[in-house]
Amino acid sequence: MDNRIDKENYYLDMAEAALNRGTCLRRNYGAIIVKNDSIVSTGYTGAPRGRKNCCDIGFCRREKENISSGQRYELCRSVHAEQNAVIAAGRDKAIGGTLYLVGIEGPTPHTATDKVYNPHTDSCLMCKRVIINAGIEKVVMRVSPTEYKIVNVQDWIDNDDSMPVIS
Repeated sequence: MDNRIDKENYYLDMAEAALNRGTCLRRNYGAIIVKNDSIVSTGYTGAPRGRKNCCDIGFCRREKENISSGQRYELCRSVHAEQNAVIAAGRDKAIGGTLYLVGIEGPTPHTATDKVYNPHTDSCLMCKRVIINAGIEKVVMRVSPTEYKIVNVQDWIDNDDSMPVIS
């Protein structure tokens, strides 16, 4: 059993499977929420139900307008993977859970050999607020095929990066 995958990478692989449904032309993410060692929900980056995805219309507005990462999310067609996972779970099932998140650069699908993981994977400020309100306790983010970082959501609460520092 020396080659058995650890639980974190097992769940990150499940989140990676979810990202293969992603429709963003810029970056794709997959997320799953796990509670009591059971998968509660999954989510991936994509337009709201019934609306066309960027991959369907053939362009990303934020990319077309050369908007930097982390800016002007209101112009994005997609609902983020973390938000979709929380919506699918509902707060009552998400409380106390762990969210696993995997991000890749560019559109899906990618083969295992050409996949470029986003080593700076982190939830945006909007998703952090959703994760906090959902009651999720920690977020595990893949940074390479086998490496990950773990964030305790309480750290996001204690170190509020959404508020400007006024001196």
